[in-house]
Amino acid sequence: MPSLDIIAIGEPLFELNRARGETVFRPGYGGDTSNMAVAAARQGAKVGYVTAVGTDQFGEAFLDLWRAEGVDVNAVKKSPVAHTGLYFVTHGAEGHTFSYMRAGSAASRITPEDMPVDAIKAARIVHASGISQAISSSASDAVFHALRTARSANVTVSFDTNLRLRLWPLDRARAVIHAAAGLADILRPSFDDARQLTGLDDADRIADFYLSVGPKIVALTLGAEGALIATREKRVRVPARAAKIVDATGAGDMFTGAFLAEYLRTGDPFAAGRYANVAAALSTEGYGAVAPMPKRTAVESAMMGRVISATGAMH
Repeated sequence: MPSLDIIAIGEPLFELNRARGETVFRPGYGGDTSNMAVAAARQGAKVGYVTAVGTDQFGEAFLDLWRAEGVDVNAVKKSPVAHTGLYFVTHGAEGHTFSYMRAGSAASRITPEDMPVDAIKAARIVHASGISQAISSSASDAVFHALRTARSANVTVSFDTNLRLRLWPLDRARAVIHAAAGLADILRPSFDDARQLTGLDDADRIADFYLSVGPKIVALTLGAEGALIATREKRVRVPARAAKIVDATGAGDMFTGAFLAEYLRTGDPFAAGRYANVAAALSTEGYGAVAPMPKRTAVESAMMGRVISATGAMH
């Protein structure tokens, strides 16, 4: 792998998304760290992905996507025996509902030996999530190996808590996620995740808790209330940006990718939080996790009050 800004580790999931009022499922792409990788690449970061896919049409579709988005795939394994994971999204009065077909996926079979150690040591940020570790014990071990390798080389570690209780019980999730959080420089919890993981109901107390665990930056997303960006010296609440929400699938991953890309560009976590908040809002204005993710031109124009499509066309 070439020297990269960000290396992400995790599981891609091919998406089948049924819009409200429709009967047909539209194909798309998902998986939190894959979404994040695409989001960061669309902001101009050089990104690589570490995972495994099946030798099936869904795995090939992901390889085509990543190559088209400029995401390096040199560390993507192709399994002849395991499938690429799938998930289905439906929409109703309560929002979106997910159904998964991921047990035994190729990505869940990755091991510490699959981690590209030299590339990790040469990257600027290594990123993983709770889902990256929840999919199997070997994947969890692989993530810990990658994070410790990064720390040993003074590479910034980013971790998204992304709690999924369908994949593991809360006690185990809490133990593993908080161990990973202790290795992170940047922690990206959502408020709903953090409430379950910490037992706390106040955003500032959650930030205090995670800063005490080890991270230097906590970027806590608060849903309709925006985000709280906290360091040991300062914290800022970033208000939510109004959006014509169609589908919030992948909005948190968009926030993470935009945050990391902008943080690398500016070195300012608070500017990165403001940028990421706008990017995440824009990503909710279309169906699917990846398709509506905005590029940098769209985010910057929205921040200046202009309206521009995710593909870059001015309106």
